[in-house]
Amino acid sequence: MNTQPLQLGAVLYPGFEMLDYFGPLELFSVVGSSLVNINTVAQESGPVAAAIGSEGAIGPRVIADYGFDDAPAFDILLVPGGSGTLTELENPAMLDFLRAQSKTAQWVSSVCTGSALLAKAGLLDGLQATSNKQVFAIATMQSDKVDWVEAARWVEDGKFFTSSGVSAGMDMSLAMIEKLFGSEAAEMAASYTEYTWHRDANNDPFADELNVLAKQLGMV
Repeated sequence: MNTQPLQLGAVLYPGFEMLDYFGPLELFSVVGSSLVNINTVAQESGPVAAAIGSEGAIGPRVIADYGFDDAPAFDILLVPGGSGTLTELENPAMLDFLRAQSKTAQWVSSVCTGSALLAKAGLLDGLQATSNKQVFAIATMQSDKVDWVEAARWVEDGKFFTSSGVSAGMDMSLAMIEKLFGSEAAEMAASYTEYTWHRDANNDPFADELNVLAKQLGMV
């Protein structure tokens, strides 16, 4: 029996969304370091600035433990969204890193427009996935080989978990914790953080945002 903790690699890039990142990491941290060891990774090790608000202004910096070139193989990969996604979609180093890590990772997860990066890397081809409803088109434009699910809090397909916008990443993470470590561990993490866990992956209260945006664009 393998008693080593799972290695979680949380990807950083300039302009990442803070709750996309720290919401899931807080929940995994509650599980305990004996089960999950959290690592931060970016193209280069060192400080990486988050985004603030919808304008994507430069926010606080987070230290990346590893660069892409010296990162170990992770068991769990977490890819956040954020305003910086648009730049990273054209970054071969990011896409190559995601492809390489996804080959060996047991689980690959994304929050918000993180699924756009996975799609651009070709990792979601033939799978179901979702993304933030307010910027859903950013994800869907990256691949027509993905079965994009409009009404979903999160989607699990094989080893890939993709969630809707921002706080949905916490619901997805609790579902992952339940799958990996059991319902008691997930319940404990939700209770410790005083978070109301939305357990139904198909209950997406923000799916109507797509219809609103379509009407604003004159599409319906």
